[in-house]
Amino acid sequence: MDKEMIGELELNRIYQRDCIEGMRMLPDNSIDLTVTSPPYDDLRTYKGFTFDFETTAKEIYRVTKDGGVVVWVVGDRTKNGSESGTSFRQALFFKEIGFNLHDTMIYAKKNYVPLTHNRYEQQFEYMFILSKGRPSVFNPIKEATKEAGRPSRLRHRKTGTGILDGSGKGKPVKREKIKPNIWFYGVGKGVTTTDLIAFNHPAIFPEKLAEDHITSWSKNGDIVLDPFMGSGTTAKMAALNDRKFLGFEISEEYVRIANERLVPAKEDANDE
Repeated sequence: MDKEMIGELELNRIYQRDCIEGMRMLPDNSIDLTVTSPPYDDLRTYKGFTFDFETTAKEIYRVTKDGGVVVWVVGDRTKNGSESGTSFRQALFFKEIGFNLHDTMIYAKKNYVPLTHNRYEQQFEYMFILSKGRPSVFNPIKEATKEAGRPSRLRHRKTGTGILDGSGKGKPVKREKIKPNIWFYGVGKGVTTTDLIAFNHPAIFPEKLAEDHITSWSKNGDIVLDPFMGSGTTAKMAALNDRKFLGFEISEEYVRIANERLVPAKEDANDE
């Protein structure tokens, strides 16, 4: 990859610094897509670091292009028998500062860890899809339909008149349909990633999750930001999918892990 600047920063780099400080070095309306997972309440330990959510959110809004998208992967802690609701408060704050809550998606773990308590097992986290206006890019992931080629039995409801036939009833069912907004991923060594060094970070999300969002909400050459870069998953998948990336991570150890994971990804990108 050739060196390229955005504001005062070099693209395709992970900077060891606070993300607010880093984003303030970026121009307005300069980022196409953000894919990130912030620290979850106090569920996870990030070397003792904390973050200012509201200032971070405002900076993300400022640097996001019109038509740009933010994928915010987040969960809640449970304390004294009650979930915190932090995820919802964050989503509502994003709306207050100007983002659209384009979609509330679910990241479901195929092999979640069972816990012993008086509630149903916790299997999912939220993936809030925030957009600055209407998303300018949407490349939907599709899946095979079960009744491809058969006449559609499409029906829908209309208030006051009962169930009516849809306009597509009787037409052949297409071979593919857009995937629903609950996405299932396996987690753990050899599944989340094959990069064993990544597991020195306490909270990595699946590479496929990052890749699916990157390919859904951006195009080749777009700039993908991760303000909480962690082990570098977003940067790695951006590089492997012909996107430019930029990230901030306050922990020196995690920056080292992320850069080590990026070496083969950058080599693959340079070979193309």
